[in-house]
Amino acid sequence: MNKIIPKGKLLFIGGHEDKGEVIGENLIVKKRKKSKSHFEILGTLISKIPRANHVIEIIASASSIPLEMEKLYIDSFKREGFTHVGIIKVENKKDAKNSISLKRIQRAHAVFFTGGYQTKLISLLAKTTLLKAIKNKYYSDKNFIVGGTSAGAMVLAETIITGGLIESALYKGSIKIAKGFNLIKNIIVDTHFIKRGRFARLAHAITLNSSCLGIGLEENTALIISDGNKAACMGSGMVILIDGSKIGKTNIHTVNNTTPIVVENLKVSIIAEGSCYLLKERKFLT
Repeated sequence: MNKIIPKGKLLFIGGHEDKGEVIGENLIVKKRKKSKSHFEILGTLISKIPRANHVIEIIASASSIPLEMEKLYIDSFKREGFTHVGIIKVENKKDAKNSISLKRIQRAHAVFFTGGYQTKLISLLAKTTLLKAIKNKYYSDKNFIVGGTSAGAMVLAETIITGGLIESALYKGSIKIAKGFNLIKNIIVDTHFIKRGRFARLAHAITLNSSCLGIGLEENTALIISDGNKAACMGSGMVILIDGSKIGKTNIHTVNNTTPIVVENLKVSIIAEGSCYLLKERKFLT
């Protein structure tokens, strides 16, 4: 399936509304321009779809407070002018093959995963009929958007970060990698990137998976991927790209738990609103 160019779009948003526990201190991030919420960003994309009634389905299963998150999203999307906003509840594997939910996916213009815990989403949706229906529609419908914020964004890729310590150096075993929903290959996404100081975490993940491009999304910032390759940036923050394809010397595969990891020739690029990047070619689109 992944060799076929998908017709739909993927929307990765760096988060903002996440109410989960944050380990460690956040950085104070100053902004020079007004932030766009992910409701506004998704609304901007969906409004371009030539259909009379836009249907958004929300899956809040990743959250530890799904009921609160569901209400937040319904109210927020309605303030943006969307009246057809629904919740697809997935609390167990049985829910993920519900025939009514499958029909709702077929009618939807967008499916949006909220923040929370990546591992919870994977345990509920991986290899299910519901996820297969979302993938099939993403590959076949040019007017379909699969989006997510925070954990809901990270889980869309094939390879994902499920956890990692923020330490003064990189050490073996300090990051956890797993298989995600596999809507796109060869990228690893991290969110709340500047706010939570996650550069080292993503660099660690890319050093372990050098065929992948690291995408670090700041809050209120989004990357819209079309044709499975063209990534356009929206929002008030920046996206940091970490390319490991030219890695030179590294001790990552031979170190013990107490020896710091070193890595040579990681390539870093920065994009912001109005810029586009080709993921497969690893270059800016002029």
